[in-house]
Formats: sequence, structure tokens, C-alpha cells
Amino acid sequence: MTTLRSRIIAWAGRLYLARTRKKGFDLSRMSFLPESVLMPLRRDGLDPVPELGAVREKEPITKLPVPIAANVWLVTGYDEVKAVLGKANAFSSDFTHLVGKAGAEAEQNPGGLGFADPPVHTRLRRLLTPEFTMRRLSRLTPRIHEIVEERLDAMERAGKNGEPVDIVQAFALPIPSLVICELLGVPYEDRADFERLSAARFDLFSGANASFGAISESLQYFREVVKKQRKDPGDGLLGMIVKEHGDSVSDEELAGLADGVLTGGFETTASMLALGALVLLQDPDHFAALKDGDEAVERYVEELLRYLTVVQVAFPRFAREDLEIGGVRIAAGDVVLCSLSGADRDGGLGPDMERFDPDRNVPSHLAFGYGIHRCVGAELARMELRAAYPALVRRFPTMRLAVEPENLSFRKLSIVYGIDTLPVRLGG
Repeated sequence: MTTLRSRIIAWAGRLYLARTRKKGFDLSRMSFLPESVLMPLRRDGLDPVPELGAVREKEPITKLPVPIAANVWLVTGYDEVKAVLGKANAFSSDFTHLVGKAGAEAEQNPGGLGFADPPVHTRLRRLLTPEFTMRRLSRLTPRIHEIVEERLDAMERAGKNGEPVDIVQAFALPIPSLVICELLGVPYEDRADFERLSAARFDLFSGANASFGAISESLQYFREVVKKQRKDPGDGLLGMIVKEHGDSVSDEELAGLADGVLTGGFETTASMLALGALVLLQDPDHFAALKDGDEAVERYVEELLRYLTVVQVAFPRFAREDLEIGGVRIAAGDVVLCSLSGADRDGGLGPDMERFDPDRNVPSHLAFGYGIHRCVGAELARMELRAAYPALVRRFPTMRLAVEPENLSFRKLSIVYGIDTLPVRLGG
């Protein structure tokens, strides 16, 4: 999952691409973005850089100096982020704001939920929501545990002679990839393509249109999957939607929904699995708590979600009207970027929010977003994390890092924060 250069987030690339295309400027030639724009994507190990907290304490909503016509606002306060994300009528997420109406018709249009507004968003989410209820997801529970155990077996074989094992490649990436295959009802042998396409859309340094190209390729793949499901619908998510809704949902809409599930459910969960394992490895007490008691799992998972908040910035919002958020006047047409990682470390939520503390009692975190665009697969992600963490520490109770912490390599700039490799020795 490593790239030749650090990833830059999709929203920044699309934003610049949309604004500069109209002037005939090629984004691939842009080699510099203001540090204030990049700062919300930077971290010091597991923690957002101190500058993000300083900005939040001084101005939870601040204007970014970007070279486009519209004002761009960075929102870092917890209450302010919730206010923006909760106002679906006042803010738009529509894809056309990023590429124009012509671009929205192109094959790079990701479709799905993230870049749709009501009533389109409402109709599409109603298609997905029943498939993500706990009742429906419960059918995946045995398979999730099987996948976890299979990956642990593979790790044990790889590390049986004391050789280091990379948790990212051996554990964190395969689990959500295989679970998504099960969920959607697509072949296991396509897992490698899933991983590649999901990662590539966050890599704009490979070229101006790298992200769009990955989206296009992914959508084309899912179009073929949808055609097969139309002819012979299976028991996966796509097959169930075809059975229940028939031609009322188009092939293009189904492909977009499947692509959205891949985007939202693969890399985010993989990053959580790897980074969460690192948090546990760095503190023997936390490691032991998950090893010795099931009652600790839920609160550990929720605090890990808050503390890590791997999706660092929400999809951009575009103000439909003049309004005020947190005492700041935002004009119609302004772009608003919500820092989820900054909001989840807001000191207003409680003491010492920069520290991992599974015993804390704070309001709901924003790791899955908020409002109508809150991640529809949140419960599936929780199921995977609750199954994986305790199984990992119980199978390898003496597991330890195989390198010094300062030698670990994290992503430099990315919408989904992560670690490149996490080598461990399993003990014995």
C-alpha cells in the first residue's frame, strides 16, 4: 500500500482540479499547496500535529489561504464540525461542485452516497441501510471470525522461526478486503485489485488524474459485477438489492454504491486495525486488558476510533446559503472542510483528549462522520475491530515490535491516515 510519494487527500486534489480546470491549468504541474491546507493532514506519529490543536483553540473555524475564488474554511472544533455536518439543507456535497456538470457525467463520477445530496442521497441510502442493520450483518459474524482466525494462522506460519511479520500486510489489509468480498458477493480472487484501487484514489502525486483514473477503473469493474448479479443475483449486498428493488435502481447506481462500500470500508478499517494494534503494543496494560476480558473490547474499540480518527477530513461541504456557524459568517458558495481528527481531540470534550484512555466518558466521537453522511458501514467496521483486536492479542500474548518505534513509517499526507508497515515478532 505504499506509494512513491506521500498521498495527498482526495478532497484537496479534486478541489484544485475543479477550480483550475476551468482556467486550463493542469493540476499535475502544481507542486505546492499552502502549508495551512496540508497541516490538517500531518501527524506526529499517532497524534495530529500540535499546530492543529493550536488553531482549534484559537479559532475553531479559520479561513485558509488557497488560490481559488471561493473562501475555504477549516473547521476544527467538535461542536462546530457537528454543526456543519448536521446541516444537510445548508451545505451541499454534490459532485458537480468539484468537477462541474460536464465532469459529473463523466465515467470518473464516483456516484454513491458521499457526493450526493437529497433526494438522490436519501433514495440511495434507503437501498443500503437495510443491508447494514445488525440483523442483516449478523450473517457475516461467523465469516468475520473465520477470516480473522485464518489470518492469525497465516501470521503464525510466517513467524514460526522468529522472523518478523508485517501486521499491515498479513492482518490489517486482508481482513476488511475479504469481508467486503463477502458483503458484496464478489470473488475472493479480486482482493488484490480491491486493495490497489482503493489506495490509488488517494494518490494524486502520481499525476493529476490518478485518483479519477482509479475511480473510473473501479466503477468499470463493478459495472461488470452488477451485470452478472442482474442475471444471477446472489446472497451478497448487490444481489439482495437486485432481488428487492429490481430495475428501480440502475446499474450505474449499483456500481457507485459498491464502489462507495469499497472506498469507505476497506482502507479505513485496514488503517484502524494496524494503528490500533500499534496503540496496544505500546502499552502492556492495554494489551493485557484485551487479552483477559471481553468486557473491555467495546470501550477500547470506541476510544481507539476517537483517538485515531483515521479519516482525517470529511468530504468538502459547499454552502448553499449565507449562514453563521460558531459565530463565523459563511457565505453561499464557500467551501468548508471539517477536520474530524481535530474535532475528536477537542479539549472541550473532557480532560487530556490527546491521550488514549478507554475509561473516559465523553460524547460520541466523529470517526464515522455525522449527519446524513455518517458512514453507513459503521457497525460492520465495529464488528471487524471487535473480532480482530482481542483475537490478535490472545493468539500472540508476547507479541512485540520488531523495530524501534521511531523507525516506523507513517503516511505523510493522506485523507486516510495509516502506517506503511508494522513489523512484529510474535514471541514464543
